[in-house]
Amino acid sequence: MDADVIVVGAGPVGLMLAGELRLGGAEVVVLERLAEPADESRASTLHARTMEILDQRGLLAELGTPPNDGMGHFGGVPLDLTGLDTPYPGQWKVPQTRTEELLGRWAAGLGADIRRDHEVTALTDTPDGVQVEVAGRGALHAAYLVGCDGQDGAVRGLAGFGFPGADATRELLRADVAGIEVPDRRFERLPAGLAIAARRADGVTRVMVHESGRTVPDRVGDPTFADVVKAWERVTGEDIGGGTPLWVNAFDNTRRQAEEYRRGRVLLAGDAAHRQMPVGGQALNLGLHDAVNLGWKLAAVVRAQAPPELLDTYHDERHAVGRRVLDNIEAQTLLLLGGAEVDATRKVLAELIDLPRARDRLAGMITGLDVRYPAEPADHALAGLRLPPTELRTADGTTTTTTALLRSGRGLLLDLGAGADDASPWSDRVDVVRAEPPASGPLAGIGAVLVRPDGHVAWVSGADDGPRAALRRWFGDG
Repeated sequence: MDADVIVVGAGPVGLMLAGELRLGGAEVVVLERLAEPADESRASTLHARTMEILDQRGLLAELGTPPNDGMGHFGGVPLDLTGLDTPYPGQWKVPQTRTEELLGRWAAGLGADIRRDHEVTALTDTPDGVQVEVAGRGALHAAYLVGCDGQDGAVRGLAGFGFPGADATRELLRADVAGIEVPDRRFERLPAGLAIAARRADGVTRVMVHESGRTVPDRVGDPTFADVVKAWERVTGEDIGGGTPLWVNAFDNTRRQAEEYRRGRVLLAGDAAHRQMPVGGQALNLGLHDAVNLGWKLAAVVRAQAPPELLDTYHDERHAVGRRVLDNIEAQTLLLLGGAEVDATRKVLAELIDLPRARDRLAGMITGLDVRYPAEPADHALAGLRLPPTELRTADGTTTTTTALLRSGRGLLLDLGAGADDASPWSDRVDVVRAEPPASGPLAGIGAVLVRPDGHVAWVSGADDGPRAALRRWFGDG
């Protein structure tokens, strides 16, 4: 074997997965078709849950403090994100190039072998492993392979994954343009379509435009800047043709999801597993959360610390989350790009979205903070959710946080006063920490919690006689 796991694709999702696998002790080779990192900054929004995950891995200090916008939207209707129960409410503006740089340096520092100019052209999945052919470089073998190579990547097709869904009916053109002066527009609905413009600190303006009633063209490749200029003028009446385009592309409302996220020894994550319109900055965050869910499980399997069936939980958990995100994006697309027929619905939503429960429900969905996985006891308010970032005082008097305790990438049995059962059989993969939580807050009154390496609560005291059944389920036999 050349590695335990081959990851195809060195975008943010593939690099996040590579780092997670290395934390779990797996040997990883990342194969990337491009010879150099892309200089296009397609996705630029990190949501609250992603920021918590970066904190869990100790990456926020290097990231610094990026610009933050507390006001999100649902289908163009303003949505206040500042009231979320997280240290990182809002939308954090980080160019995708910066996210890739950060995750690439982290993964490589942990020992991931990242190989550029390596294009996968064929693969064979057998009961014993996966073999891939790399153009001009021969074959590589691994126990498992994960396709993180995007919506147009090779792995999904080569491995025979079904990818059902619906083709595009609506399109937005997008460009980063220097040297133009246009008013900032936040989802401005005009008689001829939708216009969005946001000027960055460096003077570059990102424009997006949709023409109502215009069919999606049968185009090969990205649109030209001339296409954007003409569409912008038809919708807004403004001429941006004198600007300098730095990047031009288009995105549409194609909706597809892989029928399964695992076929034998091949798995999919990120846009390789789901294709959606990037409304609300959800696509990149969804993919990063796929990687964090999968990484620790796959590492445990290849290290024989858990049975292969643990990988089935990746499909069960993340396919459901992906389907839910696609549903909310489809709803937002109709609200955002629909004509006069959606005006009444938008008006009603604008009234409802100011109600705290409605606002929090939509905000939790978009940010990923409300994702709940199976856990025990199922009816406990905390079971299956991410462990809320909380300050703790440990038994030796040290002050720490729940996110800091997860930085090892191991499981965490947090004894909050119940005297948690002996977990020594799992000491090579689960840390036991005795600590005192604040008198009020999400952990107040809880005796103990078992937390998965991805930060989600697997067990809360009171579910049974102790955490051993949950330890065996998620971390194998001790």
